[in-house]
Amino acid sequence: MAALSELLPVAAVVVDAPAADWREAVRRAGDLLVATGAATDTYTAEMIENVEQNGPYIVIAPGLAFAHARPSPAVLDTGMSWVRLAEPVAFGHEANDPVELVVGLAAKDASEHTAAMGALARLLADPDQARALREAPTPQAVHALLSGGRQDEEPRKAAARGGGELHKILTVCGNGVGTSLFLKQTVEGVLDRWGWSRSVTVEATDTISAKGKANEAVAILTSREIARTLGDVGVPVKVVEDFTSTAEADRVLRDTYDV
Repeated sequence: MAALSELLPVAAVVVDAPAADWREAVRRAGDLLVATGAATDTYTAEMIENVEQNGPYIVIAPGLAFAHARPSPAVLDTGMSWVRLAEPVAFGHEANDPVELVVGLAAKDASEHTAAMGALARLLADPDQARALREAPTPQAVHALLSGGRQDEEPRKAAARGGGELHKILTVCGNGVGTSLFLKQTVEGVLDRWGWSRSVTVEATDTISAKGKANEAVAILTSREIARTLGDVGVPVKVVEDFTSTAEADRVLRDTYDV
């Protein structure tokens, strides 16, 4: 399974990039995916269309947008890009605008990049590491910091404690391979810290699949925009504003389990 530094090479990193609006910011992230052979220009258009159709749910934390679309023939190889903007731009997110960092993702499927997403989630959840990444003066400096992130050899798999009941939490986004997977990593980190990871499993999925899987879950965790799209699915739908915040994930989990 590819490491974060492999999926996000130096050539896919730019700092102080100009962008007039959110579309141009996403387009710059897409241009890097094209330049590094991860996708075609069509995928860039699909990333922009994703926001136009589903809203700015890809703005997963203050100042951070995670641009992506569904796996499609326009994705040539799984890869990521990193665009730090010269000036922040608005995406229309109620809580997390304006955006100064756009991370792009082109995924062949929902599994190849799991370890890399976990490493990125841990880096951005650490205030010192997140600050260093946002302030790194060159693409080489950004890549050096990304290379220092711990990589899991394989995705963590939750197993029911002997004889105990296994609970499921769904994290949901428009496509199931980007922001929902990022939030899954953050939530799993909190469950690990609680010692609950053998009793609660977290599954990242998309809006369509979530409606069918809702009856399997104790709760759905997602963005405000996706929560509106889902509507009433028969289980609690919890809004998370900052997908990088372990403190917010902790609070939402405590509210879910009344602890």
